Amino acid sequence: MSIPPSPAIEQKSLRKSVAAGSIGVLVHWFDWAIYAYMASTIAVVFFPAQDKTAGLLAVFAVFAVSFGVRPLGALLFGYIGDKFGRKRTLSMVIISMSVATLVVGLLPGYNTIGIWAPILLVAARMVQGLAAGGEFGSAAAFLAEASPARHRGFGVSWLEVGSLLGFLGASLMVLLMNNVLGPDAVQDWGWRIPFILTAPLGIIGFYIRAKVEDTPEFKALEKLDEVAQSPLKEVFRNNWKQLLQTSGIEIMMNVAFYIVLVYLLTYQEEFIGMSIESAALLSTVASVTALVLVPLFGAWSDRIGRKPLMVGSAVLMIVCSYPLFSIMQLDTAWAGTVSTIGLGVILAIVLGVHAVTVAEIFPTRTRQSGLSIAYSVTAPIFVGTVPLILTWLIAETGNIMAPAFYMIAIGILGLATLLTMKETKGIDLMTLDREDAAKRGFTVAEQAKDPARTPQRN
Repeated sequence: MSIPPSPAIEQKSLRKSVAAGSIGVLVHWFDWAIYAYMASTIAVVFFPAQDKTAGLLAVFAVFAVSFGVRPLGALLFGYIGDKFGRKRTLSMVIISMSVATLVVGLLPGYNTIGIWAPILLVAARMVQGLAAGGEFGSAAAFLAEASPARHRGFGVSWLEVGSLLGFLGASLMVLLMNNVLGPDAVQDWGWRIPFILTAPLGIIGFYIRAKVEDTPEFKALEKLDEVAQSPLKEVFRNNWKQLLQTSGIEIMMNVAFYIVLVYLLTYQEEFIGMSIESAALLSTVASVTALVLVPLFGAWSDRIGRKPLMVGSAVLMIVCSYPLFSIMQLDTAWAGTVSTIGLGVILAIVLGVHAVTVAEIFPTRTRQSGLSIAYSVTAPIFVGTVPLILTWLIAETGNIMAPAFYMIAIGILGLATLLTMKETKGIDLMTLDREDAAKRGFTVAEQAKDPARTPQRN
């Protein structure tokens, strides 16, 4: 008895799987964006009022702490997901994120409980960071394994639809609050609303995830007693190449995401001379452009393959970044629109295909650990440092084209990574598990017949 091919998945189950996989990502990015957008208000509420700049720096330090603990969350939830199942971690991470975000919305401020306010804020953000460290790996592994092979790219792409919806929802919520309540009311009490709204989102997400079954691939491993006993040790020992490849892909994705959807707003205001309203509008245009195109590129990858689209996105980053940022400097409405939409299209290709690309290169035994570790280690290093690096480069060189050069460099890194990878479209996700079993020279059934052949498994 050997490891069988991936079980067939009914087309009608795709919708339920997409909802279960993407809603946690939506909650995560909604929380992430709300905290970033409300940073100045949170500084006033949770830190001493004597020094406004120090308070803002403290808020971003807490933000950095939540990124810093993500690798620990990746190790924890990656291990649980590969050893006990994707469904368990999907439920755990969304409840943890939602509760931590709700706590932030309910916490008394510095004027009420003094030093305990920032301490409890740090604690809540650390819990949120730990849970976020497991979200991508859990959702990507689940969606890849729960989607029909011929529509896997489309199914997994909805993970990033969830992230974009969370991002857009947060920006619209902040805009609505400022227009309806006014800045004073928002700073006084209104800032709590979006954090508290995460609770019902989390409950809905938990309900959806609790109703889905674990993936056919994981259940097949369970049935054959082929679940990894030490997935973390196994992924570093046997899948180090996949870890490096995934890290290269996720660096490209994270940098493109942050520059286009976060940093570009500040860049257009500070260095191009746009009004904050115009820059915010263009940021929304970029988000909507990506939102519409991401599932289309995911579906296209099911037809022509993952590698052509990912290589194409890397080439576009290398070739088009400088021209697009040059056009942006013309400081006209059409120039801002064309350049921002162009960057949004490049981002959409990456977002639509990156997750399925990396999910298909790991064996089922270590898929969640590998995805979680690579994503959560690269995100704090490359996302957290983007504004610092670009600000420093512009200050030192006086060249406001620094973001273009940075994207070109990251595109080269992504292209170099992709050239080491094979096409995986439509691959049987159990292929690598069968190859691993063949290398070990036995199957579970054979172990039962001949105990002397039982290997030392980690």
